[in-house]
Amino acid sequence: MFKQAGLGPLIGKRSWGGVIGITDHGPLIDGGSVNVPEFGFASVDGRWIIEGHGVDPDIEVENDPLSVIAGRDPQLERGVQEVLRMIQEHPRRLPTRPAPPVKAPPAMR
Repeated sequence: MFKQAGLGPLIGKRSWGGVIGITDHGPLIDGGSVNVPEFGFASVDGRWIIEGHGVDPDIEVENDPLSVIAGRDPQLERGVQEVLRMIQEHPRRLPTRPAPPVKAPPAMR
């Protein structure tokens, strides 16, 4: 949904693609249970999505074990780099603060 809404680039690795949800239909007489795959994700145009493939990132970045062991997070670092680049390229200003509201009745002003 982040990617669909265009909130920014999706950074990392493709997700694993296992998103079909299961539900428990109660216990069996022998103490076991049955879980049934019942629901998945559909796109806004009515196609089943994600299951079996995952979501492709816009920018692929590996979180390799050596970096993680060293206390780094290459995906987060690239995300911060992208945010700083976007701020530089498209600076935004905060809106000016409006005047305080006047809540007194007109007769008391």
